[in-house]
Amino acid sequence: MLRRHLMIGGAAAVGVALAPGAGMASSNTLVAQEGTPFNPEGVLRAAQTLATQPFSRGDANLPSALNDLSYDQYRMIRFDRAQALWRGGDLGFELQPAHRGFLFRERVALHEVGDGVARPLTFGREQFTYGEAPTPPEGEDIGFAGARLLAPLNRPGHFDEVVSFLGASYFRALGRGHVYGISARGLAIATADPKGEEFPAFRAFWFERPAQGARQATVHALLDSESLAGAYTFVVRPGETTTMDVDAHIFPRRDVPLVGIAPLTSMYLHGPNDRGRIDDYRPAVHDSDGLLMLKANGERVWRPLTNPRTLQVSAFADESPSGFGLMQRRREYADFHDLEALYHRRPSLWVEPLDRWGPGKLHLVEIPTDGEIHDNIAAFWRPDDVPKKGQPLRLRYRLHWCSRAPIDTTLASFDSTRVGQGSGTGMRRFVLDALGPALAELASDTDLKLEVRASRGSLHHGAVHRNAVTGGLRVAFELRLEGANLVELGARVLSGETAITETWLYRWTA
Repeated sequence: MLRRHLMIGGAAAVGVALAPGAGMASSNTLVAQEGTPFNPEGVLRAAQTLATQPFSRGDANLPSALNDLSYDQYRMIRFDRAQALWRGGDLGFELQPAHRGFLFRERVALHEVGDGVARPLTFGREQFTYGEAPTPPEGEDIGFAGARLLAPLNRPGHFDEVVSFLGASYFRALGRGHVYGISARGLAIATADPKGEEFPAFRAFWFERPAQGARQATVHALLDSESLAGAYTFVVRPGETTTMDVDAHIFPRRDVPLVGIAPLTSMYLHGPNDRGRIDDYRPAVHDSDGLLMLKANGERVWRPLTNPRTLQVSAFADESPSGFGLMQRRREYADFHDLEALYHRRPSLWVEPLDRWGPGKLHLVEIPTDGEIHDNIAAFWRPDDVPKKGQPLRLRYRLHWCSRAPIDTTLASFDSTRVGQGSGTGMRRFVLDALGPALAELASDTDLKLEVRASRGSLHHGAVHRNAVTGGLRVAFELRLEGANLVELGARVLSGETAITETWLYRWTA
């Protein structure tokens, strides 16, 4: 949770009394009265109406005892599992509200939806255990900060946390065997902009009561921000890969030229390609090690992440993305040697558009960091046709919280990137390993061809050959810098005239 603070510190709250259905309470908590009729169209209408009104900050006030909770104190506050909503009902899911405090000060309205009506969830101090953390005044309803969904993810009969909605528009999910790492967001606005980032936030949720033995859960959410409002529906399907179908209707209050669609947030401290200033006993520390993109023309692009000395923003143009994601390709304990963080079990997150998004650019933001508690990586799609005031936008996409991206494996993947001193002064050596089932079918090595390019400097000693240990390919080349401080590199391997690897892209900075 501490790592979230780099990205969510500027989140604002809404103070408009809107909610789907008649008979809404007139308060800034967006809480429906007991038994309010509900349908998803009501959330959409609420967002549409909200976008016509001035943005207003809402309830971030807490009782004095909770005003200055530390990270350790907040971690002591636990929801009593015995009081989870839907517990013991054989509904396939359980729901646990999240306590307010620490970074999560804003009040978020929670509702259960069943039999066509919405029922507000109310706070009670007895729902939580506090350990040595301070407690709110008895009888005071301080509301909630968000919620978690649980399901029998890893073994039958045991409810594990599957998805958490907590902090601005952030949410995280897990596939089978995963531990929390990468996060997604509802939207990103002006990420890495010198004028400062805007943080949309979910202000109310409606959790549909699952059917008997359900294998999916449906969640509706109302999003608000200075620039826009939105209505979201999430359909969550837990499994070895947990998928979330996202259906969002966005209503801009003003033109939003710096919008980020399907934004992802992760952490990269160091790895074999980037260890320069990090003194660490572990060979790698990261939640994700690369950006993967499947372009409209079928080209697959892999961009290893770095922890740069200065803020770096990269953009990859396309006519309409077929998919993209931040991946954790390193999957062995030996890749990290970390018994606590378990980085080899962090999920990858793949975005699959369900509609054509049109031309635009996939943006990658890499922020310098000296600690693993900070999320310093962001990726999102920015359309050329930006959202404009009064013009609604609909977005549909599927999120895959996975170990491997759900894409064709015909092309070999660049499994590792290593960078070190070259054979002379001002030389850097790059060594890449590619793996894939198609490589085993190559008739010989004689027709293998390496394509490599550099935006500055000069390339030397390029070679590609079989890796007898891995069964894949080893690619190596050297870059003579010639005074360059930033060089864009690209490489791929062909058999004859046919590409047999994905396209490797890399930004080297001094």
